[in-house]
Amino acid sequence: MSPPLITHLYTADPSAHVFDGKLYIYPSHDRETDIQFNDNGDQYDMVDYHVFSLDSPAAHPPKVTDHGVVLSARDVPWVDRQMWAPDAARRGGKYYLYFPARDKEGVFRIGVAAGDTPAGPFAPDPEPIPGSFSIDPAAFVDDDAAESAYLYFGGLWGGQLQCYQRGNAPECFDEKWLGAKEPAGEGARALFPKVARLSDDMRSFAGGGVRDLVILAPETGEPIEADDHERRFFEAAWMHKRGGKYYFSYSTGDTHFLVYAVGTSPLGPFTYAGRLLEPVLGWTTHHSVVEFSGRWWLFYHDCELSGGVNHLRSVKVREVFYDGEGRMSTEVVG
Repeated sequence: MSPPLITHLYTADPSAHVFDGKLYIYPSHDRETDIQFNDNGDQYDMVDYHVFSLDSPAAHPPKVTDHGVVLSARDVPWVDRQMWAPDAARRGGKYYLYFPARDKEGVFRIGVAAGDTPAGPFAPDPEPIPGSFSIDPAAFVDDDAAESAYLYFGGLWGGQLQCYQRGNAPECFDEKWLGAKEPAGEGARALFPKVARLSDDMRSFAGGGVRDLVILAPETGEPIEADDHERRFFEAAWMHKRGGKYYFSYSTGDTHFLVYAVGTSPLGPFTYAGRLLEPVLGWTTHHSVVEFSGRWWLFYHDCELSGGVNHLRSVKVREVFYDGEGRMSTEVVG
């Protein structure tokens, strides 16, 4: 079992990337609060982001450097509270930090901040990305000639994804779905995560806007059903590519699994392929998958350091393995 990588503060939702031969982690920053646990996630009252780097996850223990606060809520004019799970990307020699937060009306939007180095600091745009909503942005820059870039996002319950059942635009927000009112019942389809192409400036969505990222059940070829809580998307989108295949991984939320689906296009559809991680200590699970020095690594979090307090989490890492057919596992496969 991996020990916590960072012990001087609480960190969660780690997005890991390799930039210039070094691993960088972009997590959320948990802090102490008296807010009681609820399904809207009000107890996750984060206000800033640190960036961390490490030379190798294979070291025992890895040497981790804290580059300090690179963005704070007070720096972003539109943010009211709750700067949740971020991600980062590099394109054209510039670095971009994507982050969700509640605006002045209490609605989650996604912002972007830019920097000249992977360790920040990052200067935020004064407004959220037009057309963005919900939480858990995951940026993916493909290895094609155009360096096509995409942003995946969405989260149920406190992440407000269920409020957009009328469409994929901020004006479709419907407060009657606040809380845990996702679709349910026989024949109801699960809500899809969202994806949008990023424009060349990495600060806006390209033509076509936001679309559903469809996840199919392998046994039927049909979209996963809403009552299938062991496989339906809840939050924590992540995309990586290996051997020409695209791997979309995510959290199932109230069943506490990390699972993954496989496709041939970054826009889907994806077919559910299996579990990546069993439930950890603590209510949430959120992750990233990255290749470093020819090996693949899963960054995730649990609540070991806080003794099980669900909103005080710590980042961990373990190796990921693939079999001959591309199936993923955290155990060595033949």
